[in-house]
Amino acid sequence: MDQGSGTRLGVAELRQLWAAYGHDLLLHDPGGRGECLVRRGELIATAEALDPVLDRYRRWVDDVQHDEGLLLARVRLRGAERDRCVDMARETAGVAANHVHFGCPVMYGTPVMYGTGAQAQQAPPVPEPPAAQWEPPVVVGVLDTGCDPHPWFRERPWFEPVPEVLDADDDAGQDRQAGHGTFVSGVLLQHAPGAVLRVQRVLSSLGFTDDYTVVAGLRSLRLAAASRGERVGVVVLTAGCHTADDECPPILRDELAHWSGSVVVAAAGNQGLSRPFWPAALPSVVAVAATGPDGALAEFSNFGAWVDAAAPGVAVTSSFVRMTGNGRRDFGFASWSGTSFAAPRVAAAIATALHERRTPEEATRFFRLRSS
Repeated sequence: MDQGSGTRLGVAELRQLWAAYGHDLLLHDPGGRGECLVRRGELIATAEALDPVLDRYRRWVDDVQHDEGLLLARVRLRGAERDRCVDMARETAGVAANHVHFGCPVMYGTPVMYGTGAQAQQAPPVPEPPAAQWEPPVVVGVLDTGCDPHPWFRERPWFEPVPEVLDADDDAGQDRQAGHGTFVSGVLLQHAPGAVLRVQRVLSSLGFTDDYTVVAGLRSLRLAAASRGERVGVVVLTAGCHTADDECPPILRDELAHWSGSVVVAAAGNQGLSRPFWPAALPSVVAVAATGPDGALAEFSNFGAWVDAAAPGVAVTSSFVRMTGNGRRDFGFASWSGTSFAAPRVAAAIATALHERRTPEEATRFFRLRSS
């Protein structure tokens, strides 16, 4: 694993995703400076660029999916051009490849579950966060795999279940990131028990998403908040991506420009690299690395000048859900490691600062100073 510049990704989790879902995913520039994972044969075009794109590439276009609200279109290619989508995006203004984002727990281990199934008596449960309700409310948006009605959440007046998909590929086994959103929501609630959580499912239980889906989730969160008359104080993103040019995907950058009144917190990633990981590396986003029990940076955590804060991310314990026979779900607890679980810890600290009547700028500066 490259601990320096990160010019070669060489990360097992990317290769595993590519090997398992290679018909849909493309590993661009494998082993090179621009190594990244994208949706094979997909281009994201702005409304203004769509007609010129169709004129230029019409004979290779298989399908076009419009989203009037996002003012974007997803253009799907066919034939050999499917594997040229990154190069084609570079050649055409207003067009980008659809980068694959992957979740940020450590991939070399699955959650260690406590209090679930046969192990219920073998470890004490984590104490439930107090039933606090801050006034005025501090709303935290969580973009992840969903949030199941775990006992920690289901009686809270703000709770709206976004059920976890536990076995998306129907292989009769729980997917490796199923329960991730329930876990992340639990970390937030442990450290900001009075916050209101609003969950959007953007990350699959198989461990990945893409630019288009994340942007759609962010926009849905904005619109839902507006319809309720809420202001989202903090947003947590627990997945991210690398890009061929080490620049933020344009549609993600443009969407996050709408969130200037909120604090956006993102996991820094688990590749042990200094290479920018998006959207965490954006200057407007609080990028969070993970520390171990000794307070030092965890070996797996990304690092670099673009990282803003660090928080515990090794053997974190939180709420969890797992599948059992006959379609039942058991709720319990899990121990998991990754920057995904450091990010909600920082988000909770910022939410608490907002509750204490600090402005978003003050809350962010306050936490960055405390964590430096």
